[in-house]
Amino acid sequence: MTDVDVAVVGAGPAGTAAAIELAREGHTVTIVDKATFPRDKVCGDGLTADALRSLEALGLDPTDIPSWAAIDDIECHGPSGKSVRLQLPTENGIFAAVARRRHLDAALVERARAEGAEVIEGHAVTGVTAGGTHTMVSVGSVAQIRARHVIAADGMWSPVRKMIGRATPNYRGEWHAARQYFTGVTEQASRQLSVWFEADLLPGYAWSFPLGDGAVNVGFGVLRTPQLRGSDMNRVWRDLPERPAIRRLLGSSAQPEGTQRSWPIPARVGQLPLAAGNVLFVGDAAGVTDPMTGEGIGQALNTGSLAAHAIMTSDQPHRAGAHYRQLVTRSLVSDHRLARGLSAVLSRPIGVQAALRMIDLSPWTRDNFARWLFEDYPRAILLTPRRWRRPLLSGAGAYRPE
Repeated sequence: MTDVDVAVVGAGPAGTAAAIELAREGHTVTIVDKATFPRDKVCGDGLTADALRSLEALGLDPTDIPSWAAIDDIECHGPSGKSVRLQLPTENGIFAAVARRRHLDAALVERARAEGAEVIEGHAVTGVTAGGTHTMVSVGSVAQIRARHVIAADGMWSPVRKMIGRATPNYRGEWHAARQYFTGVTEQASRQLSVWFEADLLPGYAWSFPLGDGAVNVGFGVLRTPQLRGSDMNRVWRDLPERPAIRRLLGSSAQPEGTQRSWPIPARVGQLPLAAGNVLFVGDAAGVTDPMTGEGIGQALNTGSLAAHAIMTSDQPHRAGAHYRQLVTRSLVSDHRLARGLSAVLSRPIGVQAALRMIDLSPWTRDNFARWLFEDYPRAILLTPRRWRRPLLSGAGAYRPE
């Protein structure tokens, strides 16, 4: 049996962020993941300014990630053909990037190891049993871990939640998305991030995200409804790469790399349990994805860090959960509610067209919308004065040149 301060179940961005911060402060940490890294993870692969700042604080070096691409050129296309070109700042750090999760997650696992966390790969957690001030985590016949705290970073259908009797039956997420990589694309596609608000996808959208290895991530996300069926998803996907605007960007020589893959997206922060006893749920297990864009890496990193902070600042294990709930509520709930309301506005073509016209009013509106869209500052910053800091709308990005 191994005694640790914290057992982390899941080695994605949320779990590794928590492990890195805890290990830095001298806590004994063991991470368990059923996968062996590097491994593919179905995702849009986009990184917002908030995510980038978190990655920089964790010590991640972009040069360790072969598919890393910094982004500053963005084009948004409305359902009636109107397009708006956006530019992110280029001289004060990076405000958006794209990287394959295969590379990003593996690099974060190595960062956790470098900080002193133990990582058990290729083995699933088979049991979680609470008992007094400690929780037992069973990893098959490989390990028995007794932990003062458990951080569940094990995805939307969190096995840990099921093991402790807090399952969410029939939950299928708020959104559903699909993606595929393409190679042999045009020069424009290889450098420009593009978004299409197609009428049949609203309030969702389609995207093309360029990667640093010459490929692009092409996909779409749609709101899940009772009427949404697998056949509908398949129909949209078969048609998507051949839609004229998308095909023009990709070019006639574009070829699919691998197969199309899909995944559900949870977006219900505050509705799924954030803590149960000394078990804290982070990332997709906490349902913290942005309900407007489907972006979840920044929120995953954020909740991982908040869980680590709650553990480090609570004098008793049973108090960490309450502290963590407070931190998540203050950090994410207001932004989540605003994004959900804006998603409703963007559910109709007329709403998208009106939004694009407002964005395109001036260079100032275009520049600040780009920074807001890529979470340079929180979604609801203007509605939450407690979070106002100088400079409010002109802060630096991540990885500023020295």
